[in-house]
Amino acid sequence: MSDLSTQLYQVLLRATPEQVWEAITAPDRTRLYFHGAHVENTAEWHTSRGPDGADWGDGPVCEFDPPRRLVHEWRSAYDPELAKEPPSRVSWEIEDTGDGSCRLTVVHDRLDDSPRTARSVSGPGWGTVLDGLKRLVEEVTAP
Repeated sequence: MSDLSTQLYQVLLRATPEQVWEAITAPDRTRLYFHGAHVENTAEWHTSRGPDGADWGDGPVCEFDPPRRLVHEWRSAYDPELAKEPPSRVSWEIEDTGDGSCRLTVVHDRLDDSPRTARSVSGPGWGTVLDGLKRLVEEVTAP
């Protein structure tokens, strides 16, 4: 198995940084692409609740710089086995490309001691979320 302790994902979005920021911080938006989860990110705290309101993980927000950068702790409380592992960290970097698009870079790291979580979120895990996010924000900006 390859080392999954630091995972990097990038996607180009035809949307403004403000639209992407709203999509990653507002629960009414996240539920549309993040496996039905109501994810809320404030300057202090990251909260994730399943469609039924169950705790899917929460933790402190380390950086909150709208609409450019968000860094928060990640706990995989949606699965009992994953919940036993130490928290990891997710960083969202939104870069305006100057042509009506922006580049979103997501880094999920500090997974060294959380191998099950690393496998769970790798590839299709984050890929599915980011694909859904792309469709959501680009649908809003479609002519």
